[in-house]
Amino acid sequence: MLDSGLAPKQDRGVLHWLDENFEKPIMVFTLLLSIGLITYQVLFRYIATNLLGIAGSTAEVEELAVWCFIWLSYLSVPLLIKSRSNINISLFFDAMPKRIQNMLWVLDESVFLVFTCVLAYLCYNLSMMQLDKPQFSPAIGISYFYPYIVLPVSFSLMSIRLIQNIVRQVRITGIRDSIIAIAVGLLLATPIICQWELEVVTVLGCTMFICLLLGVPIAVTLGFSAMAALYNSEFLHVSTQASTCFSALDSFTIMSIFFFVAGGVFMGMGGLSRQLINLADILVGKAVGGLALATVLTCMFFAAICGSGPATVAAIGSITIPAMVERGYDKRFAAALVACAGSIGVMIPPSNPMVVYGVIAKASIGKLFLSGIIPGILVGLVLMGWSYYLSKKNNWRGNPEKLTKKQVIQAIWEAKYALMVPVIILGGIYGGFMTPTEAAAISATYGLIVGVFVYKGINRHNFFQVCVECCTTSAVIIFLIAMASSFGYLLALEQVPESIAQAILSVSSDKYLVLLLINLFLLVVGALMEPAAATIILTPILAPIAVKLGVDIIHFGLIMTVNLAIGFVTPPVGSNLFVASATSGLKVESIAKAAVPMIILMIAVLFILTYIPGISLFLPNRMM
Repeated sequence: MLDSGLAPKQDRGVLHWLDENFEKPIMVFTLLLSIGLITYQVLFRYIATNLLGIAGSTAEVEELAVWCFIWLSYLSVPLLIKSRSNINISLFFDAMPKRIQNMLWVLDESVFLVFTCVLAYLCYNLSMMQLDKPQFSPAIGISYFYPYIVLPVSFSLMSIRLIQNIVRQVRITGIRDSIIAIAVGLLLATPIICQWELEVVTVLGCTMFICLLLGVPIAVTLGFSAMAALYNSEFLHVSTQASTCFSALDSFTIMSIFFFVAGGVFMGMGGLSRQLINLADILVGKAVGGLALATVLTCMFFAAICGSGPATVAAIGSITIPAMVERGYDKRFAAALVACAGSIGVMIPPSNPMVVYGVIAKASIGKLFLSGIIPGILVGLVLMGWSYYLSKKNNWRGNPEKLTKKQVIQAIWEAKYALMVPVIILGGIYGGFMTPTEAAAISATYGLIVGVFVYKGINRHNFFQVCVECCTTSAVIIFLIAMASSFGYLLALEQVPESIAQAILSVSSDKYLVLLLINLFLLVVGALMEPAAATIILTPILAPIAVKLGVDIIHFGLIMTVNLAIGFVTPPVGSNLFVASATSGLKVESIAKAAVPMIILMIAVLFILTYIPGISLFLPNRMM
């Protein structure tokens, strides 16, 4: 859109560069600064304070790090808009003919634009209030104007990116169809625009349902639904949503999600994944189906590094799928195995969905991490058992080369930097040396140093882009959390979770039957919605039900996590399937078909974990 053909060539080059990179330098700077500040906080505590006896406080450092995290998260969203990378439910959208899809793009991004424009205005007013009547931060002692200013800036940038997208889309869709799409949107929004006398819950629920059906990004759906409900409320004011955008992320705990994602990206790009694959191949590669077993084992190792299912599939699958095909394995099985094993990434700690659940349910993240270790290993063993059975049936043999003890030791030694990551994260947390957020920051620093100076997968050619990927990958989840805050607040205010809990418990108070129904419900939701989004929406509703039934809050968090992890490999939304498809070049349908037996086995493990809570609670009860 910026290249109109009227500006001089040099100016067009400058405008094109700004269009592509305007947000990126600030994102990369705040990324490195936030990681560096929390790393400094840990080092100061143990070196300067404990060893050298130097007294001092790092409260200012922590506060600034959180602000940097908020800045980079919001400034990453315009890039997500530019690439259309926000999470949505595309079931209805994908079923439509191309013409209707183009019209829906215009409608969806117009809704998004209205949302960002209103928030840009509200956040501008909030920032200006801090100039007139400043409030000062508790640690640094400066006006909140400075951290707040990111809100109007970022929402304005989002609006600009959306206008660019809409202009491009209108050219594709055509003026007539675009006008029809916008007219339909205005028609659907009539109750909001005219402020009909509707209950807050009615506006909230209907707006959410319509937006999700139309394919509006889930984060925007939640935020826009809350905005519509606030606008129609007699007692609440829509301006409260501006301050919520900041306060929702002003959390040291939530920042751990960003650090874990950054650490996973640094380690994946840095070359640690290849060392883990080599080690796993050495350990189990000689057995029948050796490379398949090594693939599952590597996914379990990598799960203890990045905490993300799709990231595990991308990092491991790009190496193991071609290698398995080369050794005679069926390509569909290879892709399906990586997709299923990648779901272990959110069970074995660190786990981003567990962090989200812990924040919302106010449960111990340390205990949640421990609760996932044994279940993650169980799922891995079940997948390895199926791989062995199928390999023996199809005569997929292991590595015929004879390995010496020296080669095994050498493989372990070469993977030492990768094997140190779980020690740093879990040892730091459960040894009482670091909080989960601090451990995540240290792991990100470690991954960056090893990736740059040891394995050298990160270099001067890709360093900037790797940092940008850290920001945008984490921003998908962070933006969702921020926008869901107002939605969750209204649900709690209207006592929706309590009403749903009473309705379900009025049908049956049998714990085992209700858990069965919740499991079936979550399996369906997992097939339709990304795990982080489902966790944010459903935790306030389902966790109180579980507590009233006498289910341990940690155990229920594990049940939700495993359910939604299975959703990674169940169509139509299973993101692991799409990553495996992109990596292997196979159609999603063929991978999903090959994954069916593995999914059935994973569901069997889920029900074992559901009805034998001692499996998931053994380590939390013993170690904390």
